[in-house]
Amino acid sequence: QVQLVESGGGLVQAGDSLRLSCAASGRTFSTSAMGWFRQAPGKQRELVAMAGTGGSPNYADSVKGRFTISRDRNRNRVYLQMNSLKPEDTAVYYCYANILINTGWRDYWGQGTQVTVSS
Repeated sequence: QVQLVESGGGLVQAGDSLRLSCAASGRTFSTSAMGWFRQAPGKQRELVAMAGTGGSPNYADSVKGRFTISRDRNRNRVYLQMNSLKPEDTAVYYCYANILINTGWRDYWGQGTQVTVSS
């Protein structure tokens, strides 16, 4: 069974940095896109950053220049470096991956990690 396990959330002050990590475990044959979404209270889940199999990553306009996504393809991990954090970045952050298993390509989500930025 494939699982995505996140770590690295926490409570920080505005202007601080955090690094989120996500590791995919289980029987996987290949992984295409990996990325991060977030959901603030009362709001819909939104894309933060996505790294595909080629080309440049995609970022939400609100995080461009502050957040950086990176992947370790050999270890099936994805990271999100968050700098210059703002109170509006407060949300539960979810790891996402599109993974090939024995029955085909499937979308997987992590359990979420809370990021709270105080002003």
